[in-house]
Amino acid sequence: MKLFSSLTWSQALIKGCCVALAAIVLWCTPAGAYENPDLLPDHPTNIIDLARTLTPSQEERLDKEISSFEEETGWKLRVLTQFDRTPGRAVKQFWGLDDKSVMLVADARGGNILNFSVGEDIYPLLSRTFWIELQTRFGNQFFVAENGEDEAILQTIQTLELCLRQGGCSVVPGLPQEQWVLTFITSAVGGIVAGFAGQPRKEGEFFSWQWSLIFSPLWGILFLAFGIGPVVTRTTDWLPLARNVIAFLGAAVLAVVVPGLIRPAKEES
Repeated sequence: MKLFSSLTWSQALIKGCCVALAAIVLWCTPAGAYENPDLLPDHPTNIIDLARTLTPSQEERLDKEISSFEEETGWKLRVLTQFDRTPGRAVKQFWGLDDKSVMLVADARGGNILNFSVGEDIYPLLSRTFWIELQTRFGNQFFVAENGEDEAILQTIQTLELCLRQGGCSVVPGLPQEQWVLTFITSAVGGIVAGFAGQPRKEGEFFSWQWSLIFSPLWGILFLAFGIGPVVTRTTDWLPLARNVIAFLGAAVLAVVVPGLIRPAKEES
């Protein structure tokens, strides 16, 4: 009798664990996440907007734009938005996705709303780092909060069309304000390093070029790699480039002149 009770308790424990595990899987997995063809439209379309992210006019305009782009270039772009429902893998057969296809999946449940399914023929033109930068630029929470999910989708598609038309991109075109500010700061920091390294160390010397050259790997990385490189690879506008150059030169001059002015004042006091 004791053996029967122990066996019954063990079975109940195993059954309870299985039920709990199944509940967790069902809770974490969206309905029809793997295969739900019932959610697919009954007519050909380049956009499946299950999350109702786009307005009807935006969807109609974008659908025509994608069709024209495919006829012109042969590259296939598709957009799927989802929230609590998704057709899953059935959408690949519906659209006939192949090696020349890109499917943008917008899902607001994660930290970044953008995900991509990319065909093999596109990777030689748009590297994996390009997709990471594209995702972080337009899909991050700050961009979405300021511009909206619809704008994130529209600007992403426009960027893909631009890059595929010109035969590929190594980086995402365009220089956002926050990225330019970062390049401006690194340019100024590079100028400070170059200026401090080049402070005169001999009587009658205005600038120590030897010491500045010794420290050139440090300020060169800050100014050229992080201050100039991201600007010239993303935009042809000369204004942000000029500002960064002025920030570097101005910071370098201040780093040379200011200590020379402070030193005599301390000696007099």
